[in-house]
Amino acid sequence: MIAYNIDPSHSTADFKVRHLMIANVRGEFSKVSGTVAFDPETPANSKVEARIDVNSLQTREEQRDAHLKSADFFDVEKYPEITFVSKKVVRTGDEEYKLTGDLTIHGVTKEVVLEVEGPGPEVKDPWGNLKTGASAKTKINRKDFGLVWNVALETGGVLVGDDVNIQLDLELVRA
Repeated sequence: MIAYNIDPSHSTADFKVRHLMIANVRGEFSKVSGTVAFDPETPANSKVEARIDVNSLQTREEQRDAHLKSADFFDVEKYPEITFVSKKVVRTGDEEYKLTGDLTIHGVTKEVVLEVEGPGPEVKDPWGNLKTGASAKTKINRKDFGLVWNVALETGGVLVGDDVNIQLDLELVRA
Protein backbone atom coordinates (compact mmCIF):
# COMPACT_ATOMS: atom_id res chain seq x y z
CA MET A 1 0.00 0.00 0.00
CA ILE A 2 1.35 3.42 -0.97
CA ALA A 3 0.00 6.42 0.96
CA TYR A 4 -0.41 9.76 -0.78
CA ASN A 5 -1.76 13.19 0.07
CA ILE A 6 -3.66 15.16 -2.55
CA ASP A 7 -1.58 18.28 -3.30
CA PRO A 8 -4.08 21.17 -3.01
CA SER A 9 -1.85 23.60 -4.93
CA HIS A 10 -1.71 21.32 -7.98
CA SER A 11 -5.19 19.76 -7.97
CA THR A 12 -8.61 20.96 -9.15
CA ALA A 13 -12.19 19.81 -9.46
CA ASP A 14 -13.80 21.23 -12.59
CA PHE A 15 -17.44 21.14 -13.60
CA LYS A 16 -19.51 21.87 -16.69
CA VAL A 17 -23.27 22.48 -16.88
CA ARG A 18 -25.66 23.66 -19.62
CA HIS A 19 -26.77 27.31 -19.48
CA LEU A 20 -29.90 28.56 -21.27
CA MET A 21 -30.08 25.15 -23.01
CA ILE A 22 -27.54 26.43 -25.58
CA ALA A 23 -24.04 26.52 -24.10
CA ASN A 24 -21.88 25.07 -21.35
CA VAL A 25 -20.65 27.07 -18.38
CA ARG A 26 -17.52 25.85 -16.67
CA GLY A 27 -16.23 26.37 -13.19
CA GLU A 28 -13.71 24.98 -10.79
CA PHE A 29 -13.06 24.36 -7.15
CA SER A 30 -9.41 25.22 -6.54
CA LYS A 31 -9.06 23.80 -3.02
CA VAL A 32 -9.07 20.00 -3.19
CA SER A 33 -7.44 17.95 -0.42
CA GLY A 34 -7.47 14.43 0.95
CA THR A 35 -5.67 11.11 0.99
CA VAL A 36 -5.17 8.17 -1.34
CA ALA A 37 -4.01 4.75 -0.20
CA PHE A 38 -3.14 2.92 -3.41
CA ASP A 39 -2.38 -0.80 -3.59
CA PRO A 40 -0.98 -1.44 -7.09
CA GLU A 41 -0.92 -5.22 -6.53
CA THR A 42 -4.50 -5.46 -5.25
CA PRO A 43 -6.35 -2.28 -6.31
CA ALA A 44 -9.51 -3.43 -4.50
CA ASN A 45 -7.68 -2.64 -1.22
CA SER A 46 -7.16 1.00 -2.26
CA LYS A 47 -8.99 3.85 -0.50
CA VAL A 48 -9.66 7.50 -1.37
CA GLU A 49 -10.98 10.30 0.81
CA ALA A 50 -11.28 13.77 -0.69
CA ARG A 51 -12.59 17.15 0.41
CA ILE A 52 -13.44 20.17 -1.70
CA ASP A 53 -13.73 23.64 -0.17
CA VAL A 54 -16.93 25.01 -1.75
CA ASN A 55 -15.77 28.59 -1.05
CA SER A 56 -12.99 28.03 -3.60
CA LEU A 57 -15.61 27.92 -6.42
CA GLN A 58 -14.79 30.13 -9.42
CA THR A 59 -16.63 30.53 -12.72
CA ARG A 60 -14.91 33.79 -13.85
CA GLU A 61 -18.09 35.75 -12.99
CA GLU A 62 -18.33 37.18 -9.45
CA GLN A 63 -22.13 37.49 -9.38
CA ARG A 64 -22.60 33.93 -10.60
CA ASP A 65 -20.04 32.68 -8.05
CA ALA A 66 -21.91 34.48 -5.25
CA HIS A 67 -25.23 33.01 -6.44
CA LEU A 68 -23.78 29.48 -6.60
CA LYS A 69 -22.43 29.87 -3.05
CA SER A 70 -25.82 31.13 -1.78
CA ALA A 71 -28.69 29.11 -0.28
CA ASP A 72 -30.16 28.78 -3.83
CA PHE A 73 -27.37 26.31 -4.68
CA PHE A 74 -24.46 25.12 -2.51
CA ASP A 75 -25.36 27.10 0.64
CA VAL A 76 -21.72 27.35 1.77
CA GLU A 77 -22.74 28.74 5.16
CA LYS A 78 -24.36 25.37 6.00
CA TYR A 79 -22.38 23.06 3.70
CA PRO A 80 -18.82 24.38 3.27
CA GLU A 81 -17.41 21.08 1.95
CA ILE A 82 -18.05 18.51 -0.72
CA THR A 83 -16.67 15.10 0.28
CA PHE A 84 -15.97 11.79 -1.41
CA VAL A 85 -15.22 8.51 0.38
CA SER A 86 -14.43 5.46 -1.74
CA LYS A 87 -16.10 2.09 -1.21
CA LYS A 88 -14.86 -0.01 -4.14
CA VAL A 89 -12.02 0.06 -6.67
CA VAL A 90 -11.96 -2.10 -9.81
CA ARG A 91 -9.13 -2.15 -12.37
CA THR A 92 -10.59 -1.75 -15.87
CA GLY A 93 -7.37 -1.40 -17.86
CA ASP A 94 -3.74 -0.40 -17.68
CA GLU A 95 -3.77 2.47 -15.15
CA GLU A 96 -7.58 2.68 -15.49
CA TYR A 97 -10.08 2.08 -12.69
CA LYS A 98 -13.73 2.42 -11.70
CA LEU A 99 -13.85 4.06 -8.28
CA THR A 100 -17.20 3.75 -6.52
CA GLY A 101 -17.89 5.87 -3.46
CA ASP A 102 -20.14 8.20 -1.52
CA LEU A 103 -20.25 11.78 -2.78
CA THR A 104 -21.75 14.32 -0.38
CA ILE A 105 -22.90 17.68 -1.76
CA HIS A 106 -25.24 20.09 0.01
CA GLY A 107 -25.70 17.61 2.87
CA VAL A 108 -26.92 14.84 0.54
CA THR A 109 -24.89 11.65 0.05
CA LYS A 110 -25.23 9.55 -3.10
CA GLU A 111 -23.14 6.75 -4.54
CA VAL A 112 -21.24 7.72 -7.70
CA VAL A 113 -18.76 5.95 -9.97
CA LEU A 114 -15.64 7.79 -11.10
CA GLU A 115 -13.71 6.71 -14.19
CA VAL A 116 -10.07 7.08 -13.15
CA GLU A 117 -6.89 7.33 -15.22
CA GLY A 118 -3.77 6.83 -13.13
CA PRO A 119 -1.99 6.90 -10.90
CA GLY A 120 0.95 6.69 -13.25
CA PRO A 121 4.60 6.04 -12.46
CA GLU A 122 6.06 8.16 -9.67
CA VAL A 123 8.50 10.99 -10.39
CA LYS A 124 10.79 12.85 -8.02
CA ASP A 125 10.33 16.62 -7.92
CA PRO A 126 13.31 18.99 -7.50
CA TRP A 127 12.83 18.91 -3.69
CA GLY A 128 13.00 15.11 -3.45
CA ASN A 129 9.26 14.43 -3.09
CA LEU A 130 7.80 11.40 -4.88
CA LYS A 131 4.71 12.38 -6.86
CA THR A 132 2.20 10.86 -9.21
CA GLY A 133 -1.02 12.04 -10.80
CA ALA A 134 -4.51 10.87 -11.58
CA SER A 135 -7.59 12.18 -13.37
CA ALA A 136 -11.19 11.16 -12.78
CA LYS A 137 -14.53 12.02 -14.31
CA THR A 138 -18.19 11.41 -13.65
CA LYS A 139 -21.60 12.91 -14.39
CA ILE A 140 -24.23 13.64 -11.76
CA ASN A 141 -27.73 15.09 -11.70
CA ARG A 142 -27.54 18.16 -9.46
CA LYS A 143 -31.16 17.69 -8.34
CA ASP A 144 -30.18 14.37 -6.73
CA PHE A 145 -28.12 16.46 -4.30
CA GLY A 146 -30.82 19.02 -3.50
CA LEU A 147 -29.52 21.66 -5.93
CA VAL A 148 -32.91 22.34 -7.47
CA TRP A 149 -33.01 26.12 -8.09
CA ASN A 150 -33.91 27.00 -11.68
CA VAL A 151 -35.85 29.42 -13.88
CA ALA A 152 -38.13 28.39 -16.74
CA LEU A 153 -37.39 30.12 -20.05
CA GLU A 154 -40.23 31.67 -22.05
CA THR A 155 -38.94 29.86 -25.15
CA GLY A 156 -39.07 26.53 -23.30
CA GLY A 157 -36.42 24.81 -21.30
CA VAL A 158 -34.61 26.07 -18.22
CA LEU A 159 -31.80 28.41 -17.25
CA VAL A 160 -29.56 25.72 -15.69
CA GLY A 161 -29.25 22.13 -16.89
CA ASP A 162 -29.60 19.22 -14.48
CA ASP A 163 -26.59 17.17 -15.61
CA VAL A 164 -23.19 18.24 -14.28
CA ASN A 165 -20.00 16.82 -15.76
CA ILE A 166 -17.18 16.67 -13.20
CA GLN A 167 -13.47 16.36 -13.97
CA LEU A 168 -10.83 15.94 -11.25
CA ASP A 169 -7.14 16.46 -11.91
CA LEU A 170 -5.01 15.44 -8.96
CA GLU A 171 -1.34 15.58 -8.12
CA LEU A 172 -0.47 13.16 -5.35
CA VAL A 173 2.51 13.45 -2.98
CA ARG A 174 3.89 10.33 -1.29
CA ALA A 175 3.08 10.65 2.43
